[in-house]
Amino acid sequence: MNHYFTDNAEISHNRRVISFRFLGIDFQFNSDNGVFSKSGVDFGSELLLKAIADQDLGNDVLDLGCGYGLLAIVLQKIAGCKMTAIDINSRAIELTEMNSVLNQANINVIKNDGLDDLVGIYNTIVTNPPIRAGKATVYRFFNQSYDHLEKNGKLWVVIRKKQGAESAIKELIRLFDNCEVVFSKKGYLVLKSQKIVD
Repeated sequence: MNHYFTDNAEISHNRRVISFRFLGIDFQFNSDNGVFSKSGVDFGSELLLKAIADQDLGNDVLDLGCGYGLLAIVLQKIAGCKMTAIDINSRAIELTEMNSVLNQANINVIKNDGLDDLVGIYNTIVTNPPIRAGKATVYRFFNQSYDHLEKNGKLWVVIRKKQGAESAIKELIRLFDNCEVVFSKKGYLVLKSQKIVD
């Protein structure tokens, strides 16, 4: 199956360029078949950006499941942070690398299945998780994020109410002992959990 959350490099190409303006900055993103939200910036990702644009993200930030690089590139440009972007999808990785150059953003791009077998501790992790990959994958992302956050580090998640937001909140509370609904609009929630360690 050629889903965006798999390594689907063999499917046919249909390249396009997406224009996106955020906080007065114009961005251009190459997109293609086989990646998430290939035709334009999805509402959830834009909502997540709006929710965290004025937050202190720290120096080391990770975009987990980066797609063609939207979150990673915009956040690196507006926050000036050291940004890492990870995805399992070869085409998404190729596009993120292209788009980093196109937008003059310094991104460390890694092809990997989540954070399996990787080292690295981050101040902030952001994710628009691959809901269609299933709850097990999404919750694995949450668990891995907890393990790779520094003390007091934050995980930011955007999720649709009708695609498991209630159960996701319960899982985040189980892991982090906290979960705040920071923003809610048009059926999407932006969630924040903080790794509080005594």
